[in-house]
Amino acid sequence: MTTLSPTQLALEWHRAGRAIALAFVVETWGSAPRPAGSMLVIDADGAMEGSVSGGCVEGAVILEAIDAIADGAPRVLDFGVSDDEAFAVGLACGGRIRILVDPVGSAMPIEVLEALVAAKEAKTPIAYVADLASTARHTAAVEAYPVRFRSDRSGVEDDDRTFVAVLNPPLRMIIVGAVHIAQHLVPMARACGYAPVVIDPRGAFGSEARFPGEDLRDDWPDEAIAALAPDARTAVVTLTHDPKLDDPAIMATLRGPAFYLGCLGSTRTHAKRVARLEATGFTADEIAKIHAPVGLNIGGKSPSEIALSIMAEVTATLRGL
Repeated sequence: MTTLSPTQLALEWHRAGRAIALAFVVETWGSAPRPAGSMLVIDADGAMEGSVSGGCVEGAVILEAIDAIADGAPRVLDFGVSDDEAFAVGLACGGRIRILVDPVGSAMPIEVLEALVAAKEAKTPIAYVADLASTARHTAAVEAYPVRFRSDRSGVEDDDRTFVAVLNPPLRMIIVGAVHIAQHLVPMARACGYAPVVIDPRGAFGSEARFPGEDLRDDWPDEAIAALAPDARTAVVTLTHDPKLDDPAIMATLRGPAFYLGCLGSTRTHAKRVARLEATGFTADEIAKIHAPVGLNIGGKSPSEIALSIMAEVTATLRGL
């Protein structure tokens, strides 16, 4: 099983001299099993990696891709699955899938594929934009489609011809404080698609025994956060309830691009935190970025319930709710 992304694999195959095409799920209706933006890499011999439907239309897409590679022309394919066929292919209520097949080197310029791969390797968000009515193809930054990037939502614009495939870097969650809440928050974050990192210089807390197999950092929080370089796909949560540990992490995060910063503590504790931050020169607008007390108010009391409330608030913030 390859660990490369479809775009990375496509470029690798191209550089190896293989003629290839990339297929994208453009739109889905009903119970189609793969979301818009899903990709499949195909070469001229029919070898493929990835998925656009979970298996029910891959065979037909491969045949169309081989033809597209041969003539250099893109294809927009529309597959409908009837209710009678649905159960056999995993579409329990029927469905439709619309797929774009772009041969690389003609419909998809090599420099565009290289830009997609460079963004992937630099962990920079990027979009592949295709005019379904022509061969126009280009990349776009977050500013062009902010709602799509925030919601991780690929698809067709209202003009019914502009397809936008959002390629976001991975989500990360940096947790400061290897406390009991963190033991519940780490698996929740991973289940929601985040790569969690736990920072705690206190060896008794940030131990392998308490967090088996996890990414643990024992540096001072501000140093660890500087090394991790939070980006716009990073959430930071401070849980130590100790200003000596939380404050350096908060200060290292506040003026950066992290989309979420949440801090454990009561309203009274946060008021004292705000005073300390103001005394060090942070503005009211900067401090207002902090979610405190951390988490949605669901009445949680136990560590697991508090972790759930944090994960819910992080999700709502990511999705712009």
